[in-house]
Amino acid sequence: MPLDAICLSAVAEELRAAVVGGKIDKIYQPSRDEVILAVRGPAGNVRLLLSASPSQPRAQLTQLPRENPSTPPMFCMLLRKHLTGGRILSLEQPPMERLLDFHLETIDELGDRVERRLVLECMGRRANLILLDQEGRITDCLRRVDGDLSAKRQVLPGMFYRLPPPPERINPLQCLPEERQRALEDASGMPLDKLLVDRFSGLSPLVARELAFRSGEDLPALGAELEHLLDNVMEKRFTPYLLVRDEKPVDFTFLPILQYGPETECRRWESFSKLLDVYYETKDQAERVRQRGQDLLKTVTNARDRVRRKLALQAKELAATLDRERLRELGDIITSNLHGMAKGQRVLHAVDFYDPEGREVDISLDPLRTPQQNAAKYYKDYNRAKTAQQMLTLQIEKGEGELEYLNSVLEALSLAEGERDLQEIRQELIDTGYLRRQKTAAKREKRVSGKPMEFRSSSGLRISVGKNNSQNDQLTGKLARKGDLWFHTQKIHGSHVILWTDGGEADLQSIREAAALAAWFSQGREGKKVPVDYTPVKFVKKPGGARPGMVVYTTYQTAYVDPDGALARKLRVK
Repeated sequence: MPLDAICLSAVAEELRAAVVGGKIDKIYQPSRDEVILAVRGPAGNVRLLLSASPSQPRAQLTQLPRENPSTPPMFCMLLRKHLTGGRILSLEQPPMERLLDFHLETIDELGDRVERRLVLECMGRRANLILLDQEGRITDCLRRVDGDLSAKRQVLPGMFYRLPPPPERINPLQCLPEERQRALEDASGMPLDKLLVDRFSGLSPLVARELAFRSGEDLPALGAELEHLLDNVMEKRFTPYLLVRDEKPVDFTFLPILQYGPETECRRWESFSKLLDVYYETKDQAERVRQRGQDLLKTVTNARDRVRRKLALQAKELAATLDRERLRELGDIITSNLHGMAKGQRVLHAVDFYDPEGREVDISLDPLRTPQQNAAKYYKDYNRAKTAQQMLTLQIEKGEGELEYLNSVLEALSLAEGERDLQEIRQELIDTGYLRRQKTAAKREKRVSGKPMEFRSSSGLRISVGKNNSQNDQLTGKLARKGDLWFHTQKIHGSHVILWTDGGEADLQSIREAAALAAWFSQGREGKKVPVDYTPVKFVKKPGGARPGMVVYTTYQTAYVDPDGALARKLRVK
């Protein structure tokens, strides 16, 4: 779920203890909607993530590595100018609002101490990060909002900052229990969870459903559940819980969730920030790839769809050629009846001597052709269909290879962890002709060479996983030795995985873990018992002229393993 107001209150409590009083040493902007402040806080150095992403806005402490662009964005440069070396004085949150207001003390151009504010609005598609001066004017923001986008509230440099308009619902923390009870009395047959969301601000649909579930759909009991919840909020009694289904994080909250029953596990976590790192790790990566690699994704997706359409047409044409023998038979029937035919005839009624029952057949004729020419036309169509079958078979085989390659590039885009990985894929698409090389006056750009993901098995053996076709070729064809083990999912796209044996024998546990990584970093990650082939590298060959990442292999064994994201995180070498 998006971070609701109560969860944000819980996160704010963690952040106050970690960053209030701390000094901002460095500022980064790893993606369009994310800013990271490196803070020397009261308990040590921390990294404060402020995300104004429309799909996952939040604030948290993070330990996940993020690749920064080679050239900082303008907003990042502005924050560095005004906030580097500043001290965080306080952190405020309006009651039941998805908004955090950081008050800071900084040094201006004249060397004077001034107060500034950094406001994070975690409000879905209206999420924003706004820098204010000492007078409350907007210096700049991540997402400018002019009159064309919003007639109610503009967010532009030079304007005084105004809080977002309050929702037309009751703030449950700013009214008496009697008022809350009256708000619940007129249910009008509405489901109780809808009633809570409709009448009160700050309650997410998940929390509203949970209160309705615990109340047994009884209205007085619902009021008691709401009062109990608000007592916990007022007393700041929050516990981070991660909801896990089939070993995949599906949601998070601040109270135990019972509504889903035993199929969903409610795991208590150490802190909200660590929980959010786990929950958003995969989602963040996908979002960064979507932002930075949008042009690549569009190019490859369009090319894949074009190949699919072409293959469908070719398959239809091929099916039509399979009935070519009938054309030859009709030519034979015309030839055997030439004596009784005349030019200008439109239909030949004759016995079909290819029919076991000897029935008559009507054969269409071209009246402008002689009988001999009509027979020749059927033979010519037969030979053309025969040639077309051979050509179409070759073209379909080539198209299927192209489709397989493009799907492998899409899989590589899903594994990309930063700009370097995307640049490698961009280079590959230029080399294979799917992208044009940009004309620059400068010398040809140096080729980027990224590093595969690195893991350590439980027994200490090194495992490398390629993130794209270029890395796969490099790993398998150049870096791995003949005795190292190569892993790949059977008949589906995935990464090349190398288990480095250092000239010795790999233990069974390391083999199982390497196979599980190959299954996880493949299109089969959502499945169970995924077949993974493995063999010494000496049995893996790249055919001449093959596309990037394509190999053939022999003398292999197959392991059936379950993809395991938790294992991948555990074995990953940071």
